Amino acid sequence: MLDFTLEELCIVACAEAWRGDGEILASPIGLIPTLGAWLAKATFSPDLLLTDGQANVIASVGLSEGPVVEGWMPYRTVFDIVASGRRHVMMGVSQIDRFGNQNISCIGDWQRPSSQLIGSRGAPGNTINHVTSYWVPNHSRRVFVNSVDFVSGVGYDRAAQLGETCSTYSGVRRVVTNLAVFDFESDGSSEKVGSKQRAREMRLRSIHPGVELAKIIEETGFSFAISPNCGVTRAPTADELRLIRVELDPGSRRSTSAKAG
Repeated sequence: MLDFTLEELCIVACAEAWRGDGEILASPIGLIPTLGAWLAKATFSPDLLLTDGQANVIASVGLSEGPVVEGWMPYRTVFDIVASGRRHVMMGVSQIDRFGNQNISCIGDWQRPSSQLIGSRGAPGNTINHVTSYWVPNHSRRVFVNSVDFVSGVGYDRAAQLGETCSTYSGVRRVVTNLAVFDFESDGSSEKVGSKQRAREMRLRSIHPGVELAKIIEETGFSFAISPNCGVTRAPTADELRLIRVELDPGSRRSTSAKAG
């Protein structure tokens, strides 16, 4: 049996969010999502487009030898890609609710917040125009709330109110945390936790090794569906561990990026 760390498990879980995406722009924000996108491109999603965040498209990635540039994509072009739906971003959250509404703007009343955060940034455009996923390094009731204090990124309930124009390309695909992986693929037939759930609400997809379901329920501020196929989060393969440790992050910057449950 392979030995791996929580961070390495989460990198693989983040990578899986891009499986099957084809030739789209992957935009990971933060170290673990970035390593996940790099791992996906290096293994099962070779057609992903990755950039250096400025003007270059990266053909191959890795910190050991540096990126290989294969094309030019100035930042202004990113907005054309966003509007066309050909992008999948993985962002962070300060709060997220059962419908996938995300808050990175403020805590408390927006007119007099108790905490001012980074602001909505690109979240509104991201969540309306294309697929979005989230990475949460510290799964807790402070993050997983019944209702976010401010909607920075749009969830399924609000997208439905906006109509087909909003829902054509958008959607929250995965929420990866230090405890588990969630999706929004509930169709009403899954086992339920707590009160009755409606479709397109957060659903438990897999539980990380060694984590109890009771812990996830305790640290989540709302009830959620459980996938009938819910199991243990997939462990890294030997090749994936080699890529992470030798090619993508030889300096082990990942080692402090997720909190043990």
